[in-house]
Amino acid sequence: MLSFLKPSAARFSAAEAVAKVEAGEMVLIDVRDRTELAASGRAAGALHVPLMMLKMKCDPSSPECLAELSEGKPLAVYCASGGRSQMAAQMLNAMGHREVHNIGGFYDWHAAGGAVESV
Repeated sequence: MLSFLKPSAARFSAAEAVAKVEAGEMVLIDVRDRTELAASGRAAGALHVPLMMLKMKCDPSSPECLAELSEGKPLAVYCASGGRSQMAAQMLNAMGHREVHNIGGFYDWHAAGGAVESV
């Protein structure tokens, strides 16, 4: 479908991401829009960076890059079903983030036992 976006980011098990995020070894990014968060909540501790804001908030060369990304930890991204998070992972790789994983959708996080918080 969007094969022009390369290289492809490998899917990472949501259960693996839950363990790494809980241990403080990975940064989790939710790329859904605000209305989706309001409807379902978000993964506990996830940074909310809508896909449209990714370049501004996650590019190390941007003056608005989030401080949480400066530590060089691996990143995990999710959206509603995995499509936007795949694009986000590829964009993050292109920005220079070395280890980026697409864990799929919010449901995958929740089904793997990840905590959810209201927004």
